Amino acid sequence: MGIFGRMKTLLKANVNDLASKAEDPERVMTQLIRDMEEQLGEAKIQVRDTITDQKKLEKQFESARKQAAEWERKAMVAVEAGRDDLAREALSRKQEQDELAAEFQENAERQKAAAAELRDALRGLASKIEEAKRKKGVLVAKQRKIETQNAISGTSGAVNSTSAFDSFERSAAKIEHMEAEVEASADLSDTLRDSELEQKFGKIEDDHGADDALAELKRKMGKSD
Repeated sequence: MGIFGRMKTLLKANVNDLASKAEDPERVMTQLIRDMEEQLGEAKIQVRDTITDQKKLEKQFESARKQAAEWERKAMVAVEAGRDDLAREALSRKQEQDELAAEFQENAERQKAAAAELRDALRGLASKIEEAKRKKGVLVAKQRKIETQNAISGTSGAVNSTSAFDSFERSAAKIEHMEAEVEASADLSDTLRDSELEQKFGKIEDDHGADDALAELKRKMGKSD
């Protein structure tokens, strides 16, 4: 494919479609811009060469046209001099230059049209490069946002789809249960200690009451000390 065909291919390329279909949009965009800039450089050279050829052909056309006019003048001089043989020769040379001039003119027009088409393609490619550069930043930012969202979703899904969270909950419940058992044991120990102490004080109080009853009985019997 020639330079002009490659330029048309790049100009038809949809930047968004190319990036969206790629696994690595940033890499695709960078390579696409690099390819475009390379083709732009080659296209500039081709446009320059085409215009150069056009200018050469235009000069050759002008030269042939002038020579044809000169041979016509010489033919007229020959006729004035009564030299029809020379006039015929001059007219034959004029015809040759007329044919050359027509060929040069036709080729120059073709080169001019090609140069104009290449110029348009050149401007289109330059515009496409600017578009790609503008969209590259936006597309890359979108890609990274999607990657971040996917990473978050993947992590969340992994947590929800495994027993890690359940294990954590079971461990937490177990710890809370153990903590409750320790607190219950402590409460029980305190209760037992309080009960034992109360029993001791109760015994003392019971003993003291019995002593009082015995002293009262002895008084009644007249046997008090």
